Amino acid sequence: MNGGPSGSRAAAFFDVDGTLVKVNTAPLYARYMRQHGRARRRDLIRTVYYLLQYRLNLLDIERALERASELIVGQDERETAAFCQCWYEEVVRALLVPEVCRLVEEHRSTGHEVALLSSTTNYLAEPLARDLGVEHTLVTRLEVVDGHFTGKAVGPICYGRGKVYWARAFAEEHGIDLAASYFYTDSVTDLPVLEIVGHPRIVNPDRLLRREARRRGWQIVATEGRAAAVA
Repeated sequence: MNGGPSGSRAAAFFDVDGTLVKVNTAPLYARYMRQHGRARRRDLIRTVYYLLQYRLNLLDIERALERASELIVGQDERETAAFCQCWYEEVVRALLVPEVCRLVEEHRSTGHEVALLSSTTNYLAEPLARDLGVEHTLVTRLEVVDGHFTGKAVGPICYGRGKVYWARAFAEEHGIDLAASYFYTDSVTDLPVLEIVGHPRIVNPDRLLRREARRRGWQIVATEGRAAAVA
């Protein structure tokens, strides 16, 4: 792994769903909420519908987040964070991808600044970051007033071009050269970020991203029992 030109700093950004975690976590969370009496069957069905739109790169993220936030308006943030910590420990931790987790450590050992860059919220990203020893989480954050959720998100949402905004802001703040940096993802929705880093890395991609990666000659990282190859 090369750190880039002399005097520059490189970062390694990692997506969460489908990259560090084997699956998309949204249906897992909806199911966990339903098991604990916090969601209805129709909420689970709606989550699956939004996931299908996401995979087709047709998702209206603002609309989807608005509907999802209806479930937590007025709830206590600390209680929700504790609930998500339990969900992470009981469900998500077992679904981490070992090869990609090792890449996090390799980048950190190389001296790269490592950050999670994901549309997930900090209530999943922070437990995951603690497990991996990652300091920075560039994720979707929900608005909290007086300790309770308002139902709004802090903009821009960390999705699509919103991820570019947060990646560039991070790079400026930390003196990062994006041309020397890496981004690991599985989703075609992350094309805007893949196009601004010098080292795009494709992890078990969806069909649309696999086709785009082959067209552009981007490296596909092997996981799930295959040796992870990083140039």
